[in-house]
Amino acid sequence: MTTSHPSQNHLLAALPAEEFEPLLAHLERVELALGDMLYEPGSQLRYAYFPTSAIVSLHYVMASGASSESAGVGNEGVVGVSLFMGGDTTSSSAVVQTAGVAYRMPAATLLQEFNRAGLFQRLLLRYTQALMTQMAQTTVCTRHHSVEQQLCRWLLLTLDRLPSNQLVMTQELIANMLGVRREGITEAAGRLQDAGVISYRRGHIAVLDRKGLETRVCECYGVVKAELDRLLCDVRYRQDSDTPTHAVSE
Repeated sequence: MTTSHPSQNHLLAALPAEEFEPLLAHLERVELALGDMLYEPGSQLRYAYFPTSAIVSLHYVMASGASSESAGVGNEGVVGVSLFMGGDTTSSSAVVQTAGVAYRMPAATLLQEFNRAGLFQRLLLRYTQALMTQMAQTTVCTRHHSVEQQLCRWLLLTLDRLPSNQLVMTQELIANMLGVRREGITEAAGRLQDAGVISYRRGHIAVLDRKGLETRVCECYGVVKAELDRLLCDVRYRQDSDTPTHAVSE
């Protein structure tokens, strides 16, 4: 039987027991399905989401309907940074990229805990800086790097948030997230498959050779990963002693 617990989110896991346990009553477990819309542009944010096994894509949608991903959020972070950055709306949408579990916290609770100016506030601000780095690097990547390099970056960032090498994702969805033509993704994925790096079949991607991805990816993946590790490495060190060991069955 699989289990889930809020402490599987890295930000929540970094809190010592005396700060984490009072939050449990305000964290609601939610099952997120592929394609679920958590936020729409301009809508009021009622909850922050702390993913444990789900991955959420932050999208910007143009008037024409075209869109592209600015960042992804998995078990390393939180969806809804606008809530504690001074606003209760966002110009982007938040769509579930990988189905799974998240824990949502009411906006009022998040703001109350943030305004205590303790460790939770510092964690959220550090994560926000890492998220801003991811957004900026995504912009650079889409402007200067090939579709194959962008695909490798996206695959590696997604793998870092999953417990396995299996992804459920169609080429069309990947193309929409990267803001490129589907034909470009088909060609890039075909080259990776011919090289034995991935296998692709009916919306399922298996990464067979992570090192192969790492040799083909542009510098953007390393920049994003290094910044996240730099900002959160010390708080992750405290997980072993501070994270509760009990879990809730799915």
